[in-house]
Amino acid sequence: MIEAIWVDEAVTELRPDFHVLAVAAYGLRNGPSDDRSRRWLAEAAAEAVRPDHEKIVAWQDAYRAFGAKPQRTRPSVDALVRRMPPPEINLVVDAYNSVSIRHVLPIGGEDLAHYEGTARLVRAKGDEPFDAIDKGEPVIDHPEIGEVIWRDDRSVTCRRWNWRQCVRTRITEQTVDALFLLERLEPMTLAELSAAGDELTALLGEITPGARVESRLVGPGA
Repeated sequence: MIEAIWVDEAVTELRPDFHVLAVAAYGLRNGPSDDRSRRWLAEAAAEAVRPDHEKIVAWQDAYRAFGAKPQRTRPSVDALVRRMPPPEINLVVDAYNSVSIRHVLPIGGEDLAHYEGTARLVRAKGDEPFDAIDKGEPVIDHPEIGEVIWRDDRSVTCRRWNWRQCVRTRITEQTVDALFLLERLEPMTLAELSAAGDELTALLGEITPGARVESRLVGPGA
């Protein structure tokens, strides 16, 4: 799975400093939030940065580069640090949210059982379907032309780089195999990105000892 992930040149031209660390985990035994995952979130929240941190500002600038307004549709890590205490979702989501807060980087999680084909980051044509929930009802939306999106063979999996994930591939308590996308812009270093990946891998190992985890760096020079 992760060997095939790619980033379109149109995205690299927009931000040549972009890299994504793809981490795939197989054989997870997910479940509801517990005292352990609450501790991860609480410890991360105690270290949470302000929304004007340089790593968050970098993502706000990236959003403006493709026409988005980060004050209206915030990068995921920006929205997360503004929401303290962090929400409790489930063990796996709590794990990657705690890493996101601690390292100040966007992290997306995908249920591979509901994924179709290869994950790729592209500029949208504008006609790609995106399944979402609006006022409690399922809806099909579409990205704007030129918007940066993650997608698979079926549809958009995440809009505006890392703003909002589709419903279809969300990680739930039933998720067994998952893909995590750790997204980096400068001033975060590649060493910091690698450390975040190691921390996520360790937490996944606490959730499921023996889970198989593999990772790959995608981006210029990787």
